[in-house]
Amino acid sequence: MSYILMTYVNEAGWFALSKAEQEQGVAAYKAYAEALTKAGVLLGSNRLQGGSTATTVRISHGKPQVLDGPYVDSKEQLGGYFIIDVADLDAAIAWAARCPAAGHGVVEVRPLWPMPA
Repeated sequence: MSYILMTYVNEAGWFALSKAEQEQGVAAYKAYAEALTKAGVLLGSNRLQGGSTATTVRISHGKPQVLDGPYVDSKEQLGGYFIIDVADLDAAIAWAARCPAAGHGVVEVRPLWPMPA
């Protein structure tokens, strides 16, 4: 079954880190992605640019309403994702617990709902 692991982190925290700490953080995520790849479960992943680059679109009274910034104002922002294919939710949770974001933010685990062909 395929799951998306969405990483939510405090963006401001990254800029408070020293260059050495940032390099350690990048190395931790790289090692995590390599472990997922080695296990043969990684289907895809990517980082997201900061929440300030987001554009939110909704339809209001039949017309698009475009807003700069993320939809929600919260302490943690969606920072990236990993799409994995594992046996079950327990396996997905085990991988989420190994994700570096779980130590300084949260990792949301959600099963993918495939579109019909």
